[in-house]
Amino acid sequence: MIQRSGNGWRDLFVAPPTENRQPLPASGRAGRNMPAAVTSAVILLLALGTALFLARPVFLVFVAILILVGDWEVAGAFARRQITVLLPPLYLGTIAMIVAAALGGPFWIMAALYFGFVVAVIWRLADSSLQTRPVMDIMATAFAFVYLPFAGSFFVLMSAQSADVWPIFFFVVIVACNDLGGWLAGVLFGKHPMAPRLSPKKSWEGFAGSVLACVGAALVATFVLDISWWWCLVLGLSAAIIGTLGDLTESLIKREVGLKDMSDIVPGHGGVMDRLDSMLFTAPAFYFYFALALGWW
Repeated sequence: MIQRSGNGWRDLFVAPPTENRQPLPASGRAGRNMPAAVTSAVILLLALGTALFLARPVFLVFVAILILVGDWEVAGAFARRQITVLLPPLYLGTIAMIVAAALGGPFWIMAALYFGFVVAVIWRLADSSLQTRPVMDIMATAFAFVYLPFAGSFFVLMSAQSADVWPIFFFVVIVACNDLGGWLAGVLFGKHPMAPRLSPKKSWEGFAGSVLACVGAALVATFVLDISWWWCLVLGLSAAIIGTLGDLTESLIKREVGLKDMSDIVPGHGGVMDRLDSMLFTAPAFYFYFALALGWW
């Protein structure tokens, strides 16, 4: 077992290797502690929904905090392979991209991404205390920039483009149905593994459940948003396919570094990234779809 360094505040800026902790006892075929998982999910959804419907600035701060925690979790995962994700530049880039999405637009997000990466390169070249491989450090940091704040900034763009909360509300609901439908169908009918080497519990039957749940939620969205019904196929299939790719990408990272969960911050679920993986992957696609369907462009 890899132990944390115990350096207090310094660990927030130079993430120690994440250790595998003993998960809560599983209940039933779900493979997780369902009371803890349901309680955590309800609390997260209530917090997200309250911030979204009552105070948009609070919602943006909430999203930024989740992504910053995700930055730290990914850095801790890479640290297990002696690769240092440069957290100070990544944190600054995350905040810059969130602000750019809220106040500017895609151009400013790209600018924040570029200059954040430049700062990361300079930071790594100037830090002689790091004994790890500089090229791998820079590559891992570049990956983290795109994987987390860049993708997450499209979440904020959806919020900034419309005073109506329903597009982003349905984005969250449709993508959440990918996990919910996949989990339910997988528990009840799952027999044929989809990617046994990456995620042994993910099955093709579960994927079919994800498609049905996502398309059903997207159909409701088309009526509320007053867009053509066929968008339910675009939104639902994209949420299921791209969301599942997001799940598998995070599973690939965890399998590569030997982790079960990104952290134990969210009881019954693991880490923040164990909940955000699908949403981060699908946020850019949904922004483009909504921009076309709702006339944002």
